[in-house]
Amino acid sequence: MGELGGERERACDAAGVRRFGPASVRALPGWAVWVTPGLLTLVVTLAGIGHAQPWRDELATWSAATRPLSDLTRMTRTIDAATGPYYLLMHGWTAIAGTSPTALRLPSALAMAVAAALTARLGAVLVGRRAGLLAGLLFAVLPVTSRYGQEARPYALATLLAVLATLLLVEALRRPTWRRWAGYAAAVAALGLLHLVALTLLAAHAVVVLLTAAHGPAGVVDPPGQSRAQMPDASRPRRRHLWRSTQPRDRARVEHHGCHDAPQTPTAFHSATRSNAGGTPRVSPHPGSREHGTDAPEAEPQNVTGEAREALAGWLLALVPAVVLVTPLALVARGQRGRQLDWVDPARLPDLAALPGALAQSGVVGGFVLALAALGVARLGRRALLPAAAVLLPVLLMFAAGTMVPLWVTRYLVFTVPFACVLAGAALAAARVTPAPARTPATATPAEATPAEATPAEPAPSEATPAEPARTATPAAAGRTAAPVEAEQGPTSPRGRVAAGIAVVVLAGLLGLPDQVALRRTHEWPRSAPVDYAGAAGIIRAGQRPGDAIVYSPRDGWLFPDLGMAYHLGSRLPRDVLVVRDQRQDASLWAVECDDPARCLAGVDRVWLVVTGRRADPLAAVPGAKGDALRAGYTVRQVWPRPGITVALLVR
Repeated sequence: MGELGGERERACDAAGVRRFGPASVRALPGWAVWVTPGLLTLVVTLAGIGHAQPWRDELATWSAATRPLSDLTRMTRTIDAATGPYYLLMHGWTAIAGTSPTALRLPSALAMAVAAALTARLGAVLVGRRAGLLAGLLFAVLPVTSRYGQEARPYALATLLAVLATLLLVEALRRPTWRRWAGYAAAVAALGLLHLVALTLLAAHAVVVLLTAAHGPAGVVDPPGQSRAQMPDASRPRRRHLWRSTQPRDRARVEHHGCHDAPQTPTAFHSATRSNAGGTPRVSPHPGSREHGTDAPEAEPQNVTGEAREALAGWLLALVPAVVLVTPLALVARGQRGRQLDWVDPARLPDLAALPGALAQSGVVGGFVLALAALGVARLGRRALLPAAAVLLPVLLMFAAGTMVPLWVTRYLVFTVPFACVLAGAALAAARVTPAPARTPATATPAEATPAEATPAEPAPSEATPAEPARTATPAAAGRTAAPVEAEQGPTSPRGRVAAGIAVVVLAGLLGLPDQVALRRTHEWPRSAPVDYAGAAGIIRAGQRPGDAIVYSPRDGWLFPDLGMAYHLGSRLPRDVLVVRDQRQDASLWAVECDDPARCLAGVDRVWLVVTGRRADPLAAVPGAKGDALRAGYTVRQVWPRPGITVALLVR
């Protein structure tokens, strides 16, 4: 893989003057490529993280996570088993950090920051450092990253684990060891426990494993411009590539120049027509290799069948822990599907067409990223297989299943966004402006001109490629000062392409800015229908008296007005006069009310009625025996309509 430090290639002329090649992302330390997007994502997600009040799904997280472990276990047997492991994780977290909106959401913000860093790392591994950096930066500025990085739900953690599992799979296929496969197995098992739907990612992994087993890793998971044989710790027989081999036995002999600490130039790079007149005798290539300038070096025989079996066996064995741990959870969740997803409609073709905008939390940004990803696929060709399959296969599988059972929920597919960003990063890495005609210094020879980057993918860091050979100083260069290399600052130079790519990332951020602002006001979807639990709770807090009671309607829906009031009022919550079994006792997210509301309301003079929706006459909106008892015994003293919820004070 080469040294992660990515130092600039250096050369010196015969006079001992050191010159530097074109500056690019490869000049950055390796850690900066992934740390920079991670830190940017953390800054973006922490901005205003506590402004929006917890919405209904986060209220469910709070209710479940703050229960005793015995009650939490009983709840997962009746409802929300698929989210049970996440609730267990949050149970430990809230015991330490508390239950404020910021505390509840902080694990998701941290997870999204790590996911951005891993996205950059995955892009660097599959495409190149420049593409990886731009992919991570693009992921950082997307509204969807902030949306689910500021939500106390498992989607951010699932996104992290999806990218981590894919990165570990690539490493395991390149250099299979039991440690790499064990890491992959742990990541897949954790992914399934936190988000069952995210296991559709395994379809993409299966395609890549099968193709790697059939044809080898070249063009599928091998680094750009580098074969498996050139990887430092490859455990397979190595092909002899003189210009990039890391094995001592494959390195070409070198000649020394007069520059102190200058790198040594492999003699295999010398022109085949070079004479001895310059003082340096011509040296033939390394024994066993072909003459420089002929066909590609021969490859040593490799046991392709054995490698295929090992890759398949390693992958299948790595899935065993996930199968063992996730199967019982999936079976329990399957039995709860009717109650858990009764609000979900079957998937239709318009839902598939609206997916990019809904997934990105912005129609404009969603279409923008989709277009960039398509350009990235065209640029990468076969090497786009892994990220493209990681986007398309989960979406298609979910859509196909959603046409038959209620499963099509857009946020369940958030884990595919980083892979779309990797494809978009590949397109951004090739971004350029129209260059001016290049001028070659009069004193420079054609051999000294800096080659433009024209390869479809950036070569691996710190390793020379045939397109970028180490320049050899000649005695004729003595006394001549190094001419400036115009490609360092030109529009098609690495630096220019990075600048162009960052400009496009900034544009994406600006396009999503209105949605970034809106999601920090409310997490409800659609955002045009927020529910102001905090405002309703503030009205009750300001006007309540000792002995007051509280009644909710409806009590069996998904808006959870009772959980909203309990979260914001805490110990100051009026007595829930109609409840006979609360959520903990019922091992669910809903409380059970008494069968005779009139009897339960006896002796209560003041009742705070909380009704979902904006109601001019909230008392008339209460159905059944509860509504009859309230209308018969109370009159409305005052009504406070709030967005998505209404509070009324009833008195006898």
